[in-house]
Amino acid sequence: MGRKMKGQSKLIIYLLSIIVVTILSFVGIEFGTTETVGNTIPINIVKPEKLQNITIKTGPNITKDFLSENKQNLKVYFFDVGQADSILVMNEEQTMLIDAGNNDDGERLVQNLKTLGITKVDYLIGTHPHEDHIGGLDNIIQNFEIGTIYMPKVQTNTKTFEEVLDIVKEKNLKITTPKIEDIFTVGQAQCQVLAVDSNVKNLNLSSIVIQMKFDDITYLFTGDSEKEVEEKILKTGEEVKANILKVGHHGSDTSSGERFIQAVAPELSIISVGKDNSYGHPNQEIIQRLEEKGSQIYRTDEVGNIFIEQKKN
Repeated sequence: MGRKMKGQSKLIIYLLSIIVVTILSFVGIEFGTTETVGNTIPINIVKPEKLQNITIKTGPNITKDFLSENKQNLKVYFFDVGQADSILVMNEEQTMLIDAGNNDDGERLVQNLKTLGITKVDYLIGTHPHEDHIGGLDNIIQNFEIGTIYMPKVQTNTKTFEEVLDIVKEKNLKITTPKIEDIFTVGQAQCQVLAVDSNVKNLNLSSIVIQMKFDDITYLFTGDSEKEVEEKILKTGEEVKANILKVGHHGSDTSSGERFIQAVAPELSIISVGKDNSYGHPNQEIIQRLEEKGSQIYRTDEVGNIFIEQKKN
């Protein structure tokens, strides 16, 4: 009799465990869960409550599990390139790559794009000629068909910059400097240039800033633009409110001024930053400023690659 009751107890505990796991799995699908793909690659999947058409995946390596076959949806990849920037936008078989990390990131970015099925980069943008933004541009130009190359009209005497110029010349391409208010499209995503300058004393101030709109969601890609650039944008009277913000200059306190963050009011903030970097990025005051605005923060040093997919309405 005792053995029978003991067996029944084990059965009850087992059934209760299944019920609990099922409930937790359901909650995880709705609000965030970690799935193991191929037994080795953890992919974290989150659906933000504020942005119902958005799905976020994060993980250490770009694999086919980061690829969506729906070509109508907008896809934005924030690649984990350490203390650097690289962002890929895809929609309806058109692509835009904003920055390409450091020199050492070039080959990995090429592999990331190939994994995602990219053969052509329609818009290749070097926001400004610092190595952590244009380091891998030469690798990208070498390995893919390139449409338009956008860079600010500034010159540097670094080897990294020279390598970009050399490959552009070798491939019979040209560099175009966009103008403020210029508009171009990536599939059905409309992009507008909000800032670009030829400031040579501080290259960060030459950063190309792009606002992108897709259906009812707005994105803001800020490069390393600093508070001086932010104030210039605000003075133009352009609507800068954005649902998703790529935080300027890796979360440095040189950027993300209080007035600017108040105007942008992002629901999601993405910070591309290296682990234990010597700059102290992101600045804690900036983190607090974003959190006080109610923004949910994703950092590449904490979650790795960040993939945002926006479902087409």
